Amino acid sequence: MALVQIGFHSDVLGKAQNACVVLPASNSSLIGMRTGRENVFPTLWLLHGLSDDHSIWMRRTSVERYASEYGVAVVMPSAEKSWYCDMKYGDRYFTYITEELPDIMRGFFRGMSDRREYNCIAGLSMGGYGALKAALTFPGKYRYAASFSGALDIAGYVRGKHEAKEPYWYSVLGEFDKVPGGKDDLFAVAERAFQKKELGEKLPEIYMWCGTSDRLFGANLRFKEKLESLGIENTWSESEGDHEWSCWDRQLEKVMGLMFRK
Repeated sequence: MALVQIGFHSDVLGKAQNACVVLPASNSSLIGMRTGRENVFPTLWLLHGLSDDHSIWMRRTSVERYASEYGVAVVMPSAEKSWYCDMKYGDRYFTYITEELPDIMRGFFRGMSDRREYNCIAGLSMGGYGALKAALTFPGKYRYAASFSGALDIAGYVRGKHEAKEPYWYSVLGEFDKVPGGKDDLFAVAERAFQKKELGEKLPEIYMWCGTSDRLFGANLRFKEKLESLGIENTWSESEGDHEWSCWDRQLEKVMGLMFRK
């Protein structure tokens, strides 16, 4: 495998950006690792949580080893504290992650395909929210989406808050009373995805895991029930654990097997 730490310019954001990228290689002599590379290979878009950046998956998990098992690329971008939103008063990170970044990466790394069956997306906490929002908003872009300890109820976070006292949330989402049912409310995004499904569009496979000791467990259950009420298939997993990297590393290994073993 190759690890690339890349800096580049984003026109959407109007500034420099960074990403870590793991790429398949054709080496056959690496001790303790299986490697392999095709001319065209799958890509996992892997999103970080609120307090982290593009480097965190490399520092806290064995993502490179998991990627080598299946000969896939993994792109780990930075999205700051944007919640993967086109912010009301800030940068357009949702457009950047879902539209501009894939084109930039495919320009640099020719083996990455834009075909739906070659692209999956996953993330933890804030990144779990971002991954599911991207996949349900653009089901034609992703075959599989996964959330680990996802912060899925963004409308619930601002419920009862006062805008003047929460400038950060206001900069991300705008007027709080407009969040429920809007473009950043994942429950509403799921309803719109169901309408696309009714019109014949194929939705991604969805996997969700949350630890039973996690403060976000209730919100994850509510979103699971929302998907089920809409008839949107999903794979749900829960186990003992909190909001912690030891759990996310195990889940990443598991879900990459589900995504790419076929």
